[in-house]
Amino acid sequence: MNAATAPDDRLLRELHDEHAAALWAFVVGLLGGDQAKAQDVVQETFVRAWRTPKVLDQSRGSARGWLFTVARRIVIDDWRRAVRRPELVTAEPPERSADDGAQQVVERQVVLSALRMLSAEHREVLVECYFGGLSVAEAAAKLGVPPGTVKSRSHYALHALREAINDIGGIE
Repeated sequence: MNAATAPDDRLLRELHDEHAAALWAFVVGLLGGDQAKAQDVVQETFVRAWRTPKVLDQSRGSARGWLFTVARRIVIDDWRRAVRRPELVTAEPPERSADDGAQQVVERQVVLSALRMLSAEHREVLVECYFGGLSVAEAAAKLGVPPGTVKSRSHYALHALREAINDIGGIE
């Protein structure tokens, strides 16, 4: 907090301490008892007061009338907005939009490009185990290497693939 904003903060705090309880009770009445929404309105009212420095200067009189008018206008604006754009309540959630598959195509291209950046041994292990669905033993038999080699190559190949994907730009 710098010296220029400290007096405004103090004045806002004093304004809040003096008027917040009465303002909140007033807004709860306007909203038919909705205390959570009333708290939001009161908070927005004080934000607007903070943005309007002349309100903080109470040497010209009480800011109470200004606060109550602003709060009432916020409630009216919210009510008007709700009337123009009412919420639609349904028993079932709306259907998700159909996926056109574009993101999958992009991701597939990123993975293929990253695979090309790997060594032949790492690429073979990943293709057999992850894309081919073979077990470690099956991949070892197909590649003609011990199962331990398949395990270690797949471990290092996944790390190398992750780094290659990040170098390309990643997948969201």
